[in-house]
Amino acid sequence: MCSGIDPAENAEVLRDCLIQAGDSGAEIVFTPEMTGMMDFDRMRAKQTVCTEQNDFVLQTAIELAQSQGIWINLGSLAILDEQDDDKHWVNRSFVIDPAGRITARYDKIHLFDVKLGSGEAYLESSAYRPGTKAVLAPIGDYNIGLTICYDVRFANLYASLAEAGADIITVPAAFTVPTGRAHWEPLLRARAIESASFVVAATQCGQHKDGRKTHGHSMVIDPWGKILLDMGQELGIAVCEIDLAKIREVRTKIPVLDNRRIFQKPADKDGPQS
Repeated sequence: MCSGIDPAENAEVLRDCLIQAGDSGAEIVFTPEMTGMMDFDRMRAKQTVCTEQNDFVLQTAIELAQSQGIWINLGSLAILDEQDDDKHWVNRSFVIDPAGRITARYDKIHLFDVKLGSGEAYLESSAYRPGTKAVLAPIGDYNIGLTICYDVRFANLYASLAEAGADIITVPAAFTVPTGRAHWEPLLRARAIESASFVVAATQCGQHKDGRKTHGHSMVIDPWGKILLDMGQELGIAVCEIDLAKIREVRTKIPVLDNRRIFQKPADKDGPQS
């Protein structure tokens, strides 16, 4: 997607894509981070960020899950957290079943607070509250581990999801162009290889109405690190068939999950030395 500042317009794009995906035989559809709105202007965005019950994009996804009979991983939406007295937002991912029920929610744990060498600066924590727990979502006979964008740089989250039984790990994203060119593919392949899981990464792509430009390259990567799909700069949908038997094959060949060990961390360099 190339989401803009108007959730209603983004919902229409989402609707068309979900209908196409359902008609193409997709069983589960993955969408990018900030499917509902990409708006760098927080004051303007404040006029449209709302609770789950009032989010038009979420309701659109729920309706389409029912009408198309598909699972949907709605990569993320900016949601007003009703439980937060300070009215923070959360960057929340949803899993919706073919009956239109929300079966899992995940709030992005690692917030993007960085200054890039290009002069771009992002302070996600100025508006968003971080999540505090990893989430595994059962879908039929397999499990999907939920992560969002910047999470991909924190390998321990993916190790935890794999050890908990994740077969597929999602990385919906809105990667910037400079970091995307340098790090996007290597990070995704590393997370797939070390967790011996499939990685599905649906992304934002192109020049957005708020002025930002995102890297694109939605990908599906198998547990051996092989790229099964790379959408490049293409907008719209792509269908990729995966063979879940590949997970057992790879984990038998190189049993990284069985071989992991708990170890003592090194002492602080300024602390006492043994």
